[in-house]
Amino acid sequence: MSDATAAAQAADSAGSAIPQDELDRLTDDIIAALKTVYDPEIPVDIYELGLVYRIDISDDRDIAIDMTLTAPGCPVAGEMPGWVENAVGAVPGVGRVDVNMVFDPPWDQSRMSDEARVALDMW
Repeated sequence: MSDATAAAQAADSAGSAIPQDELDRLTDDIIAALKTVYDPEIPVDIYELGLVYRIDISDDRDIAIDMTLTAPGCPVAGEMPGWVENAVGAVPGVGRVDVNMVFDPPWDQSRMSDEARVALDMW
C-alpha cells in the first residue's frame, strides 16, 4: 500500500474536525510508527507487507487500525496487535489505539509494496 493510499484511508478531511495539517502529520507519524513493526519471520515491516488494511483517526485523535497477518496461524498472532498498539500509541497527539485483526479479505502477495517486493526478491 502506498503512503498516499494509507493517507486517503486514514482520514476524510471533509468530515474531520482536525485541521488538515495536523491530520497529515498524524497520518505520516502513524505510518512511520507502523513501519517500525516487523513480522519476525519476514524481514519487512507490516506496513510495506500490506498487512494494514485501514487506519481511522477520530476527531478525538483515537486511532482504529484494521490489520491482518500473512496467515491466520501466524505464531505471533496474539502478540502483533500489542506491538502495533504500542508503536502507534507512542506517536505524539494520538489518543487510544484499537487494533482489530481481520482476515477478510485474506492477505496475499499482491498487497505488498514495491519496496517489500525488492527486499524479498519477489518480482
